[in-house]
Amino acid sequence: MILYEYPFNESIRTMLRLEHLFDRLGQLVARDTALDHHYALATIFEVMDVASRADLKADLLKELERHRTQLNSYRGNPAIAESVLDEVVGRIDHAFDKLNQLPGKAGQALTTNEWLMSIRSRISIPGGTCEFDLPGYYTWQQYLPAKRRNDLMQWAQTLMPLAEALNVLLGLLRDSGSPHKVAAHAGQYQQSLPQGRSFQLLRMRIDPSLGLVPEISGHRLMVSIRLMRQDEEGRLKPAPVDATFELTLCA
Repeated sequence: MILYEYPFNESIRTMLRLEHLFDRLGQLVARDTALDHHYALATIFEVMDVASRADLKADLLKELERHRTQLNSYRGNPAIAESVLDEVVGRIDHAFDKLNQLPGKAGQALTTNEWLMSIRSRISIPGGTCEFDLPGYYTWQQYLPAKRRNDLMQWAQTLMPLAEALNVLLGLLRDSGSPHKVAAHAGQYQQSLPQGRSFQLLRMRIDPSLGLVPEISGHRLMVSIRLMRQDEEGRLKPAPVDATFELTLCA
């Protein structure tokens, strides 16, 4: 099944983008080629760019505190397993403390490294990191993979409290939804959302053998999904077919 996720607000959109970048970073750092490590460094810079939003850290701390308060209110409830509650609250506490101890914005410590910042200023220029532009960076790319990996992990370390907070918050959000099967008719599906509940994320799983691509839109009152197919040139065109898929709304 292919999983598609659709955020209902800008905060969740930013969190999903950062999660995507951290996942990419983890895969690239684990590889050995200099090209993979070049793109791992580029990904670190992308994380810094996204995380530079002035209120991101404060927003994440606020969300962690909100979840902690809500979960602690369940203590003493006989329907709640205290051991599970302790484990989840412990993860929230750890993520909160690590992020709260992070000075400034995520990655701010790297901005004092002139060598890294010289690469950052040229890495978005097509071909801007050639050996004649940045000979020092070219030399670094010739190091053994283990040495480059160690450097990358050291530079990424300042971003890890952000990654941990995102992992906890998105995990709690995804766990809040219950998946159910729905059917689209003639390539269209719409669902009204109950008033009084604020949904933040839609998750959709669909069988890849159907060859369908969902176009998802939504707001606080309505979710709409249009099923599409790609033509030979990759353009999406409506697919007026009946199909079933799994839908999860996370609040």
